[in-house]
Amino acid sequence: MSTPFPTGTILGYPRIGRRRELKKAVEAFWAGRISAEELETAAAELRAVTRERLVSLGLGATDSSIPEAFSFYDQVLDAAVTVGAVPSRFERLVREDGTLDLAGYFTIARGEGNDVPAEMTKWFDSNYHYLVPEIAPETRFHLASDRLLREVAEATTSGYRTRPVIVGPVTFLLLSKPSEGAPEGYRPLDRLDDLLPVYAELIAGLTAVGAEWVQFDEPALVSESIEVDRAAVLEATARAYELLGAVPARPQIFVAAPYGSLDDALPVLLASPVEAIGLDLVKGAVPELTSVPELVEGTTKTLVGGVVDGHNIWRGDLDAAFGTLESLRTLTPNVAVSSSTSLFHTPHSIADEPDLDDRLKSWLAFADEKVAQIAALATGLTQGRAGIEETLAAASAALNDRRDAPGVRDGAVRTRAAALTPADFSRGDYAERLEAQETALGLPFLPTTTIGSFPQTGDIRNARAANARGEISDAEYNDFLRAEIRSVVDLQEEIGIDVIVHGEPERNDMVQYFAEHLDGFSVTQNGWVQSYGSRCTRPSLLWGDVSRPAPITVGWSAYTQSLTEKPVKGMLTGPVTILAWSFVRDDQPLADTANQVALALRDEIADLESAGIGVIQVDEPALRELLPLKKADQDSYLDWSVGSFRLATAGVAKQTQIHTHLCYSEFGVVIDAINRLDADVTSIEAARSKMEVVPDIKSSGFGRGIGPGVYDIHSPRVPSVDEVTSLLETALASIPSRQIWVNPDCGLKTRGYTETVDSLRNVVAATKAVRERVGVSA
Repeated sequence: MSTPFPTGTILGYPRIGRRRELKKAVEAFWAGRISAEELETAAAELRAVTRERLVSLGLGATDSSIPEAFSFYDQVLDAAVTVGAVPSRFERLVREDGTLDLAGYFTIARGEGNDVPAEMTKWFDSNYHYLVPEIAPETRFHLASDRLLREVAEATTSGYRTRPVIVGPVTFLLLSKPSEGAPEGYRPLDRLDDLLPVYAELIAGLTAVGAEWVQFDEPALVSESIEVDRAAVLEATARAYELLGAVPARPQIFVAAPYGSLDDALPVLLASPVEAIGLDLVKGAVPELTSVPELVEGTTKTLVGGVVDGHNIWRGDLDAAFGTLESLRTLTPNVAVSSSTSLFHTPHSIADEPDLDDRLKSWLAFADEKVAQIAALATGLTQGRAGIEETLAAASAALNDRRDAPGVRDGAVRTRAAALTPADFSRGDYAERLEAQETALGLPFLPTTTIGSFPQTGDIRNARAANARGEISDAEYNDFLRAEIRSVVDLQEEIGIDVIVHGEPERNDMVQYFAEHLDGFSVTQNGWVQSYGSRCTRPSLLWGDVSRPAPITVGWSAYTQSLTEKPVKGMLTGPVTILAWSFVRDDQPLADTANQVALALRDEIADLESAGIGVIQVDEPALRELLPLKKADQDSYLDWSVGSFRLATAGVAKQTQIHTHLCYSEFGVVIDAINRLDADVTSIEAARSKMEVVPDIKSSGFGRGIGPGVYDIHSPRVPSVDEVTSLLETALASIPSRQIWVNPDCGLKTRGYTETVDSLRNVVAATKAVRERVGVSA
């Protein structure tokens, strides 16, 4: 007998722990301070706490409303390990029974020796990074891990009937890359028929351990940015779920499609044997369904309306959300409510934020509060609107209060933005700028630099915390920071770096630091979300109009320049990245907010230039991240995102060199937009992918400075001189030598000093060797 889909559920929940318990346990395991068994115990305790918490917030313990979606590192890596898709360079880690232990699992993510880790890139339009599976024509798919089965059994034994979650087979293959050496024209999706029997075996096993529902995450079905023919994607989807639907004694299947509307994939899923379909009704909309009611009328499937935003932290309009569910019910009586995406994009709970302004907190909903909202909306679906009228009214009152609160709208900021003209977005001819910059800076061929941050040591973090607690004075803390900067400058001078950075010891985070100094932002104390692996960030809350009350970085950059004769690079975070890595107000167009941030940065850049800083980097690693998944929306986004960067940077003199930095994205998709940023030098991630981006740079005719990264900083391994030399020579084979800069992939904040120094020495040694080899003196 089939079990009904729960009336209210979530697609996923934060998995790092309210106090980052998982991060701390994983890093302790990496450091050898705890054993694999102790790590497993810590993870099991965290899962148990999560299940108990979700029940206390209103989800059912035995109706499959709780997703079983834990991961030690990354859900895509989990799927790859489950189906035996281990990159060939790591096959030595596979045990005789075909499985990996935890050490092997983490080695794929982090690399070891000369074996580089799996490539990393952004998960759709979020700031989460996933590890890219590598699928060869000969990859032998098999059920290589029973971890998901064991976790479901663990829940069942504890009295919970949970819903296991795994990346769906179509999305898994669409997000994979061909292994090195694969024949031309081969694509991982070609292996679907070989993969599906493994998924079938998996779901049959899930039934045996008590699962009544299984959730397949298929966000690739909503994306138009994946370079596979759409007809092939739809055909693969139909074939996949026809086969999985035919598995005997299987759990019922819930296909979740977050981050956009399913569009032409919806009829395919409706025609398949799956029992429930998740619709993102924050990015998508019910009117699209009501305009073609024949798509869903008469279906017996449950349509799961994702009306609570899983990607942002606003309390939102619950009355409108319930109205959306009511509209969906006009098409079919089988309606449930959920989050639009997994809640792992949001912090755990507002209850963990005692220092936030109470009025601001009344406008917010973190993960726990969103679970409570979903539970309330589910009550409305079963009892009617009258049963939740008080909850809907309270949310509407908070929305009205937010709209009228001081600081949400600033007349001076809006007047300045309204007065902008096309001249405010243009710097003039690049050739003239290049000549002026070469004269002013006097840099060698293949100039070396870093992306900005140096390792954030325990001493730095302890000093920052001591200052925050009042245990050391501001003067003492500033003296400490100046000593740290002096040490970093001396180190770069000794290694031989050409363009110096100050190392950013004063910055806790590249966005939060600016949020703390700009009006219109607030910051959290415990608002952690996972970025990748054990790396967590605290996105700031952008709730009002943005302005800069005083200079932010100028004093530190000017002090750094006083310590060296070499050029010093001022370091700023760009407007798009500040938006992407914050929780941004949803009551006005992103373009308007981006221009407000850009104007604040324009003022900072002008002050840096006046202080004698001739090189200024404005990081935009999130440019690709925010690209809409639907092609119809992409041109508008690229126009305003490029425009906001140009607005921030266009006020400088031609001899001032503007840099930007982008990392961990598919650059070929936005190479034209990167060109339109009109930065003098652009540094990009390239080491982990072995310069895969170089053909895109060459074919685009990109004509300004470019620094394809030669040192992968997201891994603890130290690249050899030969490895860096090979990467540089690959770049030089396709890009004119005058354009190339030498730099790491990203900032060095998360690395230790020993590996950082060894790596930078190898980078400089390789650069000198290449300079000599091509006959150009350093």
